[in-house]
Amino acid sequence: MQVLLALSRGVDRVTELIGKFVMWLILLAVLVSAGNAVSRKLFNLSSNAWLELQWYLFGAAFMGAAAYTLQQNEHIRIDVFYATRSRRTQHWIDLFGHIFFLLPFAALMAWYLWPYTMQAYNSGQVSTNAGGLIIWPARAILLAGFLLLVAQALAEIVKKIAVMRGLIDDPHPFVSAQDHALQEVEELKAEVQSQTEEVRK
Repeated sequence: MQVLLALSRGVDRVTELIGKFVMWLILLAVLVSAGNAVSRKLFNLSSNAWLELQWYLFGAAFMGAAAYTLQQNEHIRIDVFYATRSRRTQHWIDLFGHIFFLLPFAALMAWYLWPYTMQAYNSGQVSTNAGGLIIWPARAILLAGFLLLVAQALAEIVKKIAVMRGLIDDPHPFVSAQDHALQEVEELKAEVQSQTEEVRK
């Protein structure tokens, strides 16, 4: 189990590195969008390549951050049922979901995207839009995103089993929406009090 935990920590590090890198792609996409808009309005110069580059960048940010979001336990969860269960039951729900829903779906998508990507690469397929970009990088982004998600799902399964067996601490203790809101109120209250005291001095 210790070997699997070491591997999961390695996956976590790679996922975090990629997740923090791809957030900059949003800024780059905004700059491309702004530059394209300015050149179109001022100089009447534009190209579908710039529009498609924006889509590629947003796609890369989204797919690159999917595994990181899973690692941070930030994916949206409908917790009407989940929140009322004991923490041990929540672990079982998470484990069941990872094994029977997340992992098969991500693995199936990666399996189907591999030939889809290679076909576009080997044929040199280009966008049907005038002046558009080559297609295979967009498909490769999808493939890479799902491969990362598969690796992170496996890491989460290992960590969840280790938590349930008491081998490691829970990296994401559950906090209900109500408790989270109360915590934010307390933090805000402490901040206001601190600022008030500074003003009085």
